[in-house]
Amino acid sequence: MPSSIGSICMRLSIEQLRRWENKSITLLGMSGVGKTRLAHILRKHQWFHYSGDYRIGTRYLDEAILDNIKQQTMPIPFLRDLLRSDSIYISNNITVDNLKPVSTFLGKLGDPEHGGLALKEFKRRQALHRDAEIAAMKDVPKFIRKATEIYGYQHFVNDAGGSVCELDDTEVLGILAEHTLILYIETTEEDEEALIRRAEADPKPLYYREAFLDEQLAIFMKERGLSYIALIDPDEFVRWVFPRLFYSRVPRYQAIADEHGYTVTTTELAAVKNEADFLNLLETVIARQSPVSV
Repeated sequence: MPSSIGSICMRLSIEQLRRWENKSITLLGMSGVGKTRLAHILRKHQWFHYSGDYRIGTRYLDEAILDNIKQQTMPIPFLRDLLRSDSIYISNNITVDNLKPVSTFLGKLGDPEHGGLALKEFKRRQALHRDAEIAAMKDVPKFIRKATEIYGYQHFVNDAGGSVCELDDTEVLGILAEHTLILYIETTEEDEEALIRRAEADPKPLYYREAFLDEQLAIFMKERGLSYIALIDPDEFVRWVFPRLFYSRVPRYQAIADEHGYTVTTTELAAVKNEADFLNLLETVIARQSPVSV
């Protein structure tokens, strides 16, 4: 809880925001809306950057990611012999700016000849990612304390993964709402189209709620006349499903913001160049969204 404000569910007046000595913000929105860009800006102004995806990869999925890499390596006799004799070792080099090992572990569904995964394995990894993301978000209060007490940062920004709205975990939302001001970054129509075009050009692994995956997979298989998962082109499925995933997430993000936080547009966020701009933007969204009595 913010010690300077007392018991509060992170709906503030402008004056409370100004008096909040150790600010803590959670950024919500699809990947590509500007969350990490803003976090990088704030890092220059005594804000601790907590990346949910980084925490997932380095703490909760580290072993699973390494096991996957080793499994891909073992069929190569030269590398297998070196690994078995402990002559070499494999480690992750995950950084806030390089989360590819996490993405690679999630993988894509479909034809193994094109790097696809079988449905059972795909769902296993999806479930591991969900558990890891829940754990990473529950770690936020601990890292708010560490940010100030250990690392000496004044403020804290939680750069949450794009799939937080998919977790359906009320405890996670309660923790984030209690300890941080939640800011949902809503895409404008123009940015929405740009995100979809980007996903089509470079289809990347994604997290899906199981119910959503089952529903959309059945539609895709029927439309394409496919009888087996192994017949799916992994990239084609990601391109096809991304817009559907995007539009399914929008009301989920908005529901979280309506109940627990505030909404800002990608256009407004893009205009932020420094901490002062960001704090001014927070005051703007607070002013236009009636605060809850505290």
